[in-house]
Amino acid sequence: MVFAIGTKVKLVHTGDLAVVTHWLDGGMIQVRIVGEDMEIPVFPEDIARVQDEAPTVKAKVVPGKQEKPPAEPPRPQPAIQYTILKSQGIQLAFEPMFRNDGVTEKYIVHLINDTRQEALYDYELSIANGVLHTDNGKLNSLSVVKVGELLYDQLNDAPVFDIECRLITTEGVGEVIHKNLKIKAKSFFTKIKTAPLLNRKVHLFRLFEDLQSEATKVRSNEDLATYTRRYVAPAVSRLDAPVERHEVVELAEFQPEIDLHIEKLVSNFAKLNNAEILSIQLTHFEQYIERAIQMGVERVFVIHGVGAGRLRSSIATQLMQMQHVKTFKNEYHPRYGYGATEVIFE
Repeated sequence: MVFAIGTKVKLVHTGDLAVVTHWLDGGMIQVRIVGEDMEIPVFPEDIARVQDEAPTVKAKVVPGKQEKPPAEPPRPQPAIQYTILKSQGIQLAFEPMFRNDGVTEKYIVHLINDTRQEALYDYELSIANGVLHTDNGKLNSLSVVKVGELLYDQLNDAPVFDIECRLITTEGVGEVIHKNLKIKAKSFFTKIKTAPLLNRKVHLFRLFEDLQSEATKVRSNEDLATYTRRYVAPAVSRLDAPVERHEVVELAEFQPEIDLHIEKLVSNFAKLNNAEILSIQLTHFEQYIERAIQMGVERVFVIHGVGAGRLRSSIATQLMQMQHVKTFKNEYHPRYGYGATEVIFE
């Protein structure tokens, strides 16, 4: 049986009312449940037109014992699970929102990550009049994040989407990779595809195919000046600068680790609450890292323990924002176990 988009139907097994919204591959149909903000795929035999339902006939009561017909066993429901056969990377999807008359009113803008990689993102939407919307955050693996909206009429305002991503690894955060997407109405309406994870028809644009390989390209394409600033300039400046005797002594005596357990930092810690303890630990951590950078050491270990992980997470957040930190990692170490983060400086 063919169901046109917009047809009112009823789910045979649950009795819920729904409206047909899309035709899917494999003969399935996408329907929106009436009264709920939810769409599900179904087989044609699992729905019936509302007007096709047979009128309810009230059974006539007949005296005497009557045998009931055997009940038909419930039909097993098909297991529906979205499986990604081939990753398409980081994508930008525009999901149309319709008015009651079927005309597109606006687009919900989603960032889609159908890879096993995680990343930090910065998003900016600008039109002819200036910046319209910005957003940033973490893009988990196999996830969708709503980052904004775009009115249908704003397609004529030369919208530009500026997206930056940084791959998250066990060693820290990778290089910034950048995409500047200028929307042209003529090509926009040809980019209609079924979006992974959303499983709906959208206007779909691929931004980055693979974050790891894209980050590698960024490094390989650096010009000589950038490369020199990254790898040579700090070492040259330290060698060229006159070295005082006391600095040599300080460097020799500098401890390559700091223990942030509160009992190692203050004596009267018993009366402190958790927030005060964390504040003291982070203050000592920041001062230690600043000193390590000034001394020009190569790497240090920050001992934070295992615990609930609040201090470790706060340290990681701080390290991501520090300019002279090349990378950091919290891996098993024969001396510290998992209770320390190794920090490597540029």
